[in-house]
Amino acid sequence: MKRANVWMSVSDLMTGLMIIFLFIAIAYISKVQSNQSVLKDFVDNKKDMHGKMVDKFKSETQNGTVTIGGDLSLRFEKAETLFPMGSDELTPEFKRTLAEIMPKYLDLILNESKKDEIREIRIEGHTDDTPYPKLNSDPYMANLILSQRRARNVMEYIRSLKEYKAYSPEKKRLLDYWFTANGLSYGKALDRDGGYALKTGKPIDAKKSRRVEFRIITTGEEVLEEFVDSLKNYN
Repeated sequence: MKRANVWMSVSDLMTGLMIIFLFIAIAYISKVQSNQSVLKDFVDNKKDMHGKMVDKFKSETQNGTVTIGGDLSLRFEKAETLFPMGSDELTPEFKRTLAEIMPKYLDLILNESKKDEIREIRIEGHTDDTPYPKLNSDPYMANLILSQRRARNVMEYIRSLKEYKAYSPEKKRLLDYWFTANGLSYGKALDRDGGYALKTGKPIDAKKSRRVEFRIITTGEEVLEEFVDSLKNYN
């Protein structure tokens, strides 16, 4: 009789655990379903914005002036045309390129139907790992200083363009809210295949690494991060 009682208590325990797991599964499925539409909108909107950028800068991508990334980045890659080696001064050629491209870029984002979903537009300065002892004895910090100055000077030049100055106060406030200037040193330096060298372990390709990128960050990234975090809580 005592053995039967023990067996019954174990059966009750297993039944209780199964019910708990069932509720957890239901909650998990409900969470996934409730976020599916949000995630779909995020993917669709990103594809739509990427498509518009590709169409807008078709000629510039064909002649190699810029490349458009699936992460909504606009990349200037011709290192020799951007800045003199070790300098934060824009070359005359880079100024001409920015003067031609940036009015189109700014008009595109300001007239974007989903512009309310833009959280930030980062101007990123990237370098290789060449040391610059005059800036700092630590090569990473020296390149951090250099890349930050370059990003800042790009922002300053854009704001000096007549097209930028002609924008309404409302549009200027929006651009002020969006734009940031970021120096990334050689943290995201590229290898010869275009991968992040510090991640792949391959040698840094100096020419590929020295670049400037404009990267659009949307509110969808926040939704995606929150969704991933919420899934972790169920693990």
